[in-house]
Amino acid sequence: MSSQQKQSATRAAGAPAVPEPSGPRPARLSAAAVLTGVEGVALAALGVYMLIMGLAGSPDSPQQAEMGGLTVLALAALPLVAARGLWLRRRWSRGPSLITQIVALPVAWTLIKGGGALIAAGAGLGVAAILVLALLVNPTATQALGIGPRE
Repeated sequence: MSSQQKQSATRAAGAPAVPEPSGPRPARLSAAAVLTGVEGVALAALGVYMLIMGLAGSPDSPQQAEMGGLTVLALAALPLVAARGLWLRRRWSRGPSLITQIVALPVAWTLIKGGGALIAAGAGLGVAAILVLALLVNPTATQALGIGPRE
């Protein structure tokens, strides 16, 4: 189905027409999409690790470890879906990505306060979250997503 057919179907359904993004994807938006995707992949890897350790390891509570792993896997879906939406320049994707970054900041702080190797993980997460927030509020990115005023 072509984009004109999709817009016609959308108008026929009574929904307002949203113009398709045109032109190349700004580098800022690409960077935000990639960083959000990396955060999602990291969360998914953590969830798989927790699930495997709950099943094969010897945690104090295997059920709690397995449920934690499944929860983290479910949470990984938000940044992964948001990253895909940002890459495809979908207007709705900015909100989930911003929420992911805002939630990541206290997690980063907690990791930094944990000491040891967690300091590096927390610092990396904090820098990535602040960078994505800055990229997503940039006028170039908002215009590319069809959110801000158009020139």
